[in-house]
Amino acid sequence: MTLLTELQRTQMLANGAARARGETIDPFPVVKLHTLDAGAVWLLVSLDADGDQAYGLCDAGTGFPELGTVSLSALEGVRGPRGLRIVADPHFKARQALSAYAADAARDGAIHD
Repeated sequence: MTLLTELQRTQMLANGAARARGETIDPFPVVKLHTLDAGAVWLLVSLDADGDQAYGLCDAGTGFPELGTVSLSALEGVRGPRGLRIVADPHFKARQALSAYAADAARDGAIHD
């Protein structure tokens, strides 16, 4: 199972390359991953050259969202309380840059889109 489409992977690798070069970027999230049976959400913007380490706004459903990295291969193995996998939201359309989502999440204690 893969969490990203090829287009998303390409966009995230390009953003990751820009970050690796030290460029200051604040892109719109490329993909929203979430659990169907828990409150966990990941808004991801970039992917390291290894194709596994993604960067974005992460909330494991604890009410403490933060910017950081997450392993996509690790997420593929996670199951929610009812055994459901993490999935990409096919209807997600980012409406603001990652920093704005992070500011909103810090204020609200949750990621809203």
